[in-house]
Amino acid sequence: MGMTIAEKILAAHSGQAAVVSGQLIECATDWVLCHEITTPAALRMLEERGMDRVFDPEKIVAVPDHSVPAMNIKAAKMYQKLKSWVQEKGIRHFYDVGRGGIAHVVLENTGLIRPGQTLVSGDSHTCNAGALGCFATGVGSTDLAGAIYAGKVWFKVPETMLIRVTGQMQPGVTPKDLVLEVIKRIGADGANYLVMEWVGDTIDRMDMEGRFTLTNMAIEAGGKTGIVAVDDTTRAYMAERGVTPDQYTEYTSDPDAQYKVVIDLDASAVEPTVAYPHIPSNGRVAGSDRIAVTHAYVGSCTNGRIGDLRDVARILRGRRVADGVQMIVVPATQAIWKQAAQEGLLEVFVEAGASVSYPSCGACLGMHSGVLGPDDVCISSSNRNFVGRMGDPTAQIYLASPATVAASAVAGYISDPRAYNADGTEAAD
Repeated sequence: MGMTIAEKILAAHSGQAAVVSGQLIECATDWVLCHEITTPAALRMLEERGMDRVFDPEKIVAVPDHSVPAMNIKAAKMYQKLKSWVQEKGIRHFYDVGRGGIAHVVLENTGLIRPGQTLVSGDSHTCNAGALGCFATGVGSTDLAGAIYAGKVWFKVPETMLIRVTGQMQPGVTPKDLVLEVIKRIGADGANYLVMEWVGDTIDRMDMEGRFTLTNMAIEAGGKTGIVAVDDTTRAYMAERGVTPDQYTEYTSDPDAQYKVVIDLDASAVEPTVAYPHIPSNGRVAGSDRIAVTHAYVGSCTNGRIGDLRDVARILRGRRVADGVQMIVVPATQAIWKQAAQEGLLEVFVEAGASVSYPSCGACLGMHSGVLGPDDVCISSSNRNFVGRMGDPTAQIYLASPATVAASAVAGYISDPRAYNADGTEAAD
């Protein structure tokens, strides 16, 4: 029986020729990603048991991102704990405030994590890195502690869902719309503990930024991780970061690999999609209802990359954010912030009446820098719209692509970005 990409990676990292779904394995971790929210709890577990060590300081990446710069004393203490641990253990891959940004986006750009490797972190969106053809997943603090200490973690080998996307996306439709459409079809638990493997000619044409958006939101369908096979796009992306094919292992799924379920999606039939409160699977076509918004948020590990910011600028250029709408744009990393500044995008945002914030998770999870108040209505390019996710539990959160967020910010209500041409001019009726 053949194996999937994920099964091959897990077999290689558990010292076995083959594994099957449902099998319990002890898996070696190539990388452990740490941030200031979940890592301190794991460190306390180790310290309390006299196990205060790291398996390999060269294989740990630390990026404070959730509540930085610290907005209160508690946040400052958590940041201090992470930083002092990094210094004490000689962890070299530390991307401090002002040098990093959102951990997942920082990591994907470093060239450290490579195809065929394994990555764990105490953060559910670790699946983001699966776009590079690696097995990347979030774990709880106990498993994180074990990974830090021993470089190993226990897994039950997951089954795989094959998502085959074919056809040309319509103008105005983005990878965010594709993943929201899939989640709408299968439900918020439709991929429970499954690997979501993306294939098809649509994916073949998609750039790495789009692929990261797809794998990032595997967890919103209950998935263990998302994954995309290595191709020329992946190889070029790694080469830009000084990593050549002889420095990583490429895996592909066998023709007779077993899949739990196969989903076929015609990309040409997908429209700009908005996930209505309070679950990512509650998708509808953008502009179906004229819902007034008070907030528009662009950012997060899902959609805070340079391509996302260009989409927003294309619509905002020469226009103003509607009266009564507070728009916040958060570049995902310092490098993206700098590039956006060099391209003049930040000026476009400011001229339109949007606020540009510093790279962090911030308002995505209701930590700071844009927390929602009672009865606020926010359209966001982030990944979750649960009750209370971004602030007050009475606030309403709608998930959409950055282009849809920008179009809605200008209109003052949830709008279809297809009202704008590729150059940002208004489309004819």
